[in-house]
Amino acid sequence: MSIGRVRPTITSLPAYRPGKAAEQAEQEHNIDNAIKLASNENPFPPHPAVVEAITNAAATVNRYPDHLALSLRAKIGAWVGVDAEAVTVGTGSVGLLRQLAMVYIDPGDEAVYPWISFEAYPIAVTTMGGVSVQVPLDGSQFDLNAVGAAVTDRTKMIFLATPNNPTGTAVTTTEIGDLVREIPDDVIVVVDEAYREFVDPSYGDPVQDLLPHHPNVVVLRTFSKAYGLAGLRSGYMVAHPDVIVDVDKTLLPFTNNQAAQAAAIAAIDVADAYQPRVQEIRQERGRMVAALAEMGVEVPDAQANFVWIPLGDATDDIYLNVEKQGVVTRPFSGVGMRVTIGTTDENDRFLKAFAAAVNA
Repeated sequence: MSIGRVRPTITSLPAYRPGKAAEQAEQEHNIDNAIKLASNENPFPPHPAVVEAITNAAATVNRYPDHLALSLRAKIGAWVGVDAEAVTVGTGSVGLLRQLAMVYIDPGDEAVYPWISFEAYPIAVTTMGGVSVQVPLDGSQFDLNAVGAAVTDRTKMIFLATPNNPTGTAVTTTEIGDLVREIPDDVIVVVDEAYREFVDPSYGDPVQDLLPHHPNVVVLRTFSKAYGLAGLRSGYMVAHPDVIVDVDKTLLPFTNNQAAQAAAIAAIDVADAYQPRVQEIRQERGRMVAALAEMGVEVPDAQANFVWIPLGDATDDIYLNVEKQGVVTRPFSGVGMRVTIGTTDENDRFLKAFAAAVNA
């Protein structure tokens, strides 16, 4: 007799690999001064006003934080133009992704998403006993027609990372809307926008363009990337209030800690001050793409804070050669390499190491 829901064993779960630490690379290759361009982190520290908010919050950590982070929800709602009842927060957008899977996926249910994409998707689905339906990319782009065709009566969710991690390509809200209109209304469509701030505005805003018309659309965003708060794990979800109520039922006590809440509120208050930093990352991204093109390397349209280099069977050798020169990137064996946009000096180090690797 079985009790409760059937779950896969730990050994059957796919592994999430966030990227090797620079210190680990130094030990493995007996080198000094390695840099990490593997985890899509912001190379700049948080704004001073955000650091001050974190410091002030540290003096209150003897008390539990607001479990529902109501002040932060209200702040986010006003910021993105929705009621607070349409917002929830969690431990980064990936934490909210797990909560969505807990709510909507039962054993045997299907989740459809383009592949390759964010590695947390198959983990969330498998953890709940669901079945991943992975739709191959068209080159480095999503084939949304194929995604729609993969939906069956067992499909509960669709995941769309835009920009896609790791290929960096994005889809417009018009394209997503066309997909949503072709699938059943009870299929949740998760628009994962962890890198939204780096995207050209012409791609649209799903919160404004899609949510008012499609209650099955959910938008995930984070303070980890553009706002430099990866170490505090603060993300948010914008969705129909009924979806928010269901997701909140899976919220672990006090998940969004005191410092994370204070930092996110402060980041919103000084959001305009972050724009020069975001623009600098965009400019460095363009410089990286141009430099790679001069080497004869075709890079897909990059809309995030990283670039994707399709290398096929040469991926592992080139990745290792670059790492031995003290630059840690993120390989996808047999497919390609993802490189975070760092500071100008860090990007120059990568370009030099990459050129040496491909010419070795």
